[in-house]
Amino acid sequence: MSERVLIPRNRGFLFLDSHPAGCERLVTDMWQACPGSADMPEGDGPVALIIGSSAGYGLAATLAGLKRAGIRGIMVSFEKAPTERRTGTAGWYRTAATADIARAAGRHLVFLNGDAFSDTMKNQVADLIEQRFGGRLDYLIYSVAAPRRTDPATGTTYASVLKPIGRANRTKTLVFDGEGVPEVREVETGPAEGDDVEQTVAVMGGTDWERWIDQLAGRGLLADGFATAALSYIGSPLTAAIYRQGTIGTAKAHLEATARSLNERLGRTVGGRAVTSVNGAAVTQSSTAIPGIALYTGLLRGVLGEDLVPPVHQLAALWDQLTGAAPSDLDDEGRIRLDTWELTDDVQAAVAERWEAATTDSIADLADLAWFRSEVQRLYGFSVPGIDYAAAVATDIPWPDHTA
Repeated sequence: MSERVLIPRNRGFLFLDSHPAGCERLVTDMWQACPGSADMPEGDGPVALIIGSSAGYGLAATLAGLKRAGIRGIMVSFEKAPTERRTGTAGWYRTAATADIARAAGRHLVFLNGDAFSDTMKNQVADLIEQRFGGRLDYLIYSVAAPRRTDPATGTTYASVLKPIGRANRTKTLVFDGEGVPEVREVETGPAEGDDVEQTVAVMGGTDWERWIDQLAGRGLLADGFATAALSYIGSPLTAAIYRQGTIGTAKAHLEATARSLNERLGRTVGGRAVTSVNGAAVTQSSTAIPGIALYTGLLRGVLGEDLVPPVHQLAALWDQLTGAAPSDLDDEGRIRLDTWELTDDVQAAVAERWEAATTDSIADLADLAWFRSEVQRLYGFSVPGIDYAAAVATDIPWPDHTA
């Protein structure tokens, strides 16, 4: 078994290696932090499919679904295995740790690694639902963030972009130099050109989510009362130009329109429903790539401190609403809102005030930089309390065996 001493090596917010023991502890800590009884609900539990289960809100959905609803079912993600030169991706190790938790809880979860956009994966999932889970699916959580998607019907590959629409956007952003010293910069992002919007919608809109429903419904696998939720984000007016009003925002609007269409269809066919779940801000591998989001999240934590609601708490609330344990908190457009704690007038006013005042000299007094830097490192298994980073650690952790 390969063992190495791992130190964090990064280019900006992107780390070259991941720490297996740190990733495992992070998942364990999330599991323990998830509200609810440590005892699983009695019985087999509902059958769930979670697409994008290894990171961010998808990982939180998996752990919260286990603890709040006692789910069993299939988890899909796309991760890289360890090699002689590199560790596996953080999601690889988080998945192994999640499998251990599910096994200890006596829940049957199957973890698949592959391209969720492909018909091959959709067929494999449908076959497993038939073979192992009684041929009926109760819930589908869609949490996919990807830079590219190949349409299996046409073979066309689309690429998403992070751009404003109509004109360039100049915004503040937060970076750290090689020594970890923070700097507030202004960056300009040019506007979307050509088919940038259409390409981004093709990747991050609702098309693939709907294809999943088409595939499963076509095989007769949707249980009566089937419910599905796609995870989304709206965010602050401070980041709206690059996010909600930009190319990604257009894709999110398409996702929400897809939810409304699917909701009508599922209600008619299986007495089910489809919603988008609007989550609050969090430090994730995808969010750190968006200009301004790092600065905004650090300032938000500076305002809220421990009142910033972690993803696993938000997803516990989502499961309660999907299962009927709690009433659905819907806005006027039919979206479940898990972000209301973030978007209150007083919180946004306080963040906006700090945003205006933020400079390289003042940022340490305005944002919780220690928390933010640690959160970024924890995405890759570093800066996790209780881990001896001077000790060698096994890196060739196997993917959970789905044939067992």
